[in-house]
Amino acid sequence: MLPLPSSRRSLFAFLHDVVMAALSFGISSYLRLGDDIWRYEPQFTLFYAATFTGVAALSFLLTGLYRGIWRYASLPDLFNIARAATLTVLIFMPVMFVFTRLETLPRATLLINWLVLGALLGGPRLAYRLFKDRGFDHVLSRSGMQAVPVLLISARDGADTFIRETLRDRSTVYRVLGVLSDTPSRVGRAIYGVPVLGTVDELEIVIRRLDRRGVRPQKLIVTAQGLDGGAIRELLARADALAIPLARLPRATELRQGLHAAETIEPIAIEDLLGRPQAVLDREAMARLVRGRRILVTGAGGTIGSELSRQLAALEPCCLALLDNSEFLLYSIDIELRERFPALTVRPLLGDVRSRLRVDEVLAAERPEVVFHAAALKHVPMVELNPIEGVLTNVIGSRNVAEAARAQGAALIVQISTDKAVNPTSVMGASKRLAEAFCQALDLDEAGPRRRGPAGSPGGTRVVTVRFGNVLGSTGSVVPLFARQLAAGGPLTVTDPEVTRYFMTVREAVELVLEASATEARGEDETRGKIFVLDMGEPVKIVDLAQQMIRLAGRAPEHDIKIEFIGLRPGEKLHEELFHDAEAAVPTANPALRLAAPRTADYAVLARSIDELEEQARAGSEARTLALLQRLVPEYRREAAAVAVETARPSRAR
Repeated sequence: MLPLPSSRRSLFAFLHDVVMAALSFGISSYLRLGDDIWRYEPQFTLFYAATFTGVAALSFLLTGLYRGIWRYASLPDLFNIARAATLTVLIFMPVMFVFTRLETLPRATLLINWLVLGALLGGPRLAYRLFKDRGFDHVLSRSGMQAVPVLLISARDGADTFIRETLRDRSTVYRVLGVLSDTPSRVGRAIYGVPVLGTVDELEIVIRRLDRRGVRPQKLIVTAQGLDGGAIRELLARADALAIPLARLPRATELRQGLHAAETIEPIAIEDLLGRPQAVLDREAMARLVRGRRILVTGAGGTIGSELSRQLAALEPCCLALLDNSEFLLYSIDIELRERFPALTVRPLLGDVRSRLRVDEVLAAERPEVVFHAAALKHVPMVELNPIEGVLTNVIGSRNVAEAARAQGAALIVQISTDKAVNPTSVMGASKRLAEAFCQALDLDEAGPRRRGPAGSPGGTRVVTVRFGNVLGSTGSVVPLFARQLAAGGPLTVTDPEVTRYFMTVREAVELVLEASATEARGEDETRGKIFVLDMGEPVKIVDLAQQMIRLAGRAPEHDIKIEFIGLRPGEKLHEELFHDAEAAVPTANPALRLAAPRTADYAVLARSIDELEEQARAGSEARTLALLQRLVPEYRREAAAVAVETARPSRAR
């Protein structure tokens, strides 16, 4: 039974080829006979043309010519066209000989027809490919060497690139068995001669078919770059059940370097499991905020601070001052930026934000126009055991930086906050909420009448707070902990089976911090005193994250690596929140950013209370410091956390 076109596109391609076959006979006859063609009996001409067209249609079905995807027309497709044209002529000759002895048809017409048919079939395909790619690719050839059999997931443009590179590179270590398409319309067709074997949903069925043929793939490669985290997690689970490793296609820059080593195919990373659609960013507004200005980053050696410094350096500031109290971390980011941006003026400054004298000294010397305050103590159990240090760094340090920046005339101060500031049960969360409240109060104070220009336009320093959840790979986060535990053979320790957290990559978080900063810099009154909250997607169960990391390591959860539940640590919650119950989420022009409007306080009153808090903290009075912190942050639920703290902390004099 002949394989018929199974989709609308393949049917269109088949009909196109049949029409081209009919045209080719007429054109080739005219090229051979010229005006003498009109002297032939019309019935003979029509009989020859109809027979040739019918034979051509049969040949196209036999060779599967219609299966090739025009978007990826290439040398293998041209070979298939030549084969179909040759088969057409070879069948047509004996058929016509039986009926007419070919007495009325010049033999040269068949050779001309072979050439014309090839041109009419190949020309439109290559023209379409040229239109799509704006140019021709190199001559492609298959390698005859032994290679790892792989199956590609997704028939998007990434599959085209990968197959082309494996054909081009004679030393490639990969042999593509087939492709699984995102849509049924491409099933049964081919990309550079590689068949589209089924849809992604039919993965298990396709693997069984390949098994029966004795060509089981040794690796599944995801070629689509934009799959969401849920789809990647599902594919990982299915690949794990099939005992076939899952990998993803390298970036385009890596493909240009060739496929000489297996390492160029990247394993699925934990970041891929969280994948969300890329936020649309106003990069020009971000560049206007930074370009040619004096910028200061506090906590510049930390996870957020260092990524902030990298992205800011790429936006061409006038100079970039880096403040951190860790000599090694400051040295590391300073060296990196000097190597990557040799023309940029980078000033590494050692100092602790808790020291008002040092902060004033730095701000007076640098006079930054934009300040990004990322310095903070963020590890919940550690701050819970050292609450005075947390208060001094997170509250007093934030106050010192904000007030010193305002005194030096900074146009914008950006305070980095956390989802743990919402309904806090920890000292870390409560101290960050108080820092948020102070920055809100300062921002509203700067918007007051005394700060308005002669035309009534808002003036003074703008203070923006950006709140988000955990970033993958940050210091003290769960992902590096799991990686260390995996390397040691397990077990992986999870606090509770139901615990969830919001996660985002550090690059994504910093990009949205800059986007929020650029939005605030536009000077809109409706953002005054409010908090930008990043869209963190759906919360992730930590036990699921642990299981996925075990699978990514090629192990089986509970069988090879155990998961142990150890209970919530001091100050931790089962579920984090991005908004307080009383905070209405206000949308912005960018769906990845929302505004929260928590309660605000009078700046002067709050400043006096924080002075009192600092006095108690510097005096070492932990009980009074915590009591005052709870009074200033009424939503801080200290009692439940305090019991856990006392059981975990060695006894110490109060």
